[in-house]
Amino acid sequence: MPEGDAVYRAAKRLRGALDGRTLTRSDFRVPRHATADLRGRTVLETVSRGKHLLTRVEGGLTIHTHLRMDGAWRISPAGRPAPRGDVVRLILANVEWQAVGTKLGVVDLLPRDKEDLVVGHLGPDLLGPDWDTATAVRNLHEAPETTIGEALLDQRNLAGIGTIWRAETLFLARLSPWRTVGSLSADELENVVTLAHRIMDASKDAPAPVTTGDSRPGRAFFVYGRTHRPCRRCGNPVSSGELGPRSYERLIYWCRACQAD
Repeated sequence: MPEGDAVYRAAKRLRGALDGRTLTRSDFRVPRHATADLRGRTVLETVSRGKHLLTRVEGGLTIHTHLRMDGAWRISPAGRPAPRGDVVRLILANVEWQAVGTKLGVVDLLPRDKEDLVVGHLGPDLLGPDWDTATAVRNLHEAPETTIGEALLDQRNLAGIGTIWRAETLFLARLSPWRTVGSLSADELENVVTLAHRIMDASKDAPAPVTTGDSRPGRAFFVYGRTHRPCRRCGNPVSSGELGPRSYERLIYWCRACQAD
């Protein structure tokens, strides 16, 4: 599932292509909104909220999309053929540009004053104007028995972080993913969320994260995707496993030496 920084970049691309322009095409390829027609309406703005995208259009409407695991927004000059097959979920276009949403996990159209129905449950956005360290720490404290690895992925605590930046944050904080929230001090929790914010803020305008095989300085990950490879800090092999309740397990990477329980 894309991280919040990838969604932030998608919102930035959509703003550049759609904001302030009148739609000449709106093609919803999901049954619920198959008859929706937004042609003639101006796109006001597109914003990211955690891993959600909100495209607000004239007339008090919001297009809510979520990339889920494989979704993407592709921007191209207007009129260029869209991908074939059933991968396209939504096309929004004006006289200059078109935005094609493929394999989107969520495509919804709702009144703007109802946006809380889809994003109101989220904690403070790591890349948003509402970011607040103290609120994120308080949210984490509400489930002290939860592991810090699981708690960081709970979007109700803080919105936007995924498996990549969770692994990197916990490595830099020298914390085992299996430590419970209740076993951490207030200073440790504040350090974790502060690191997550700094890492994601630094990455939001950078190119997408590179593969683990990229050895260029400053471009490779510390532990994410590096199973059995040497830890960049101590040289011991990086471990990987699954963390979370059954059917909701997510991959986690960590160094057993640097991130001891």
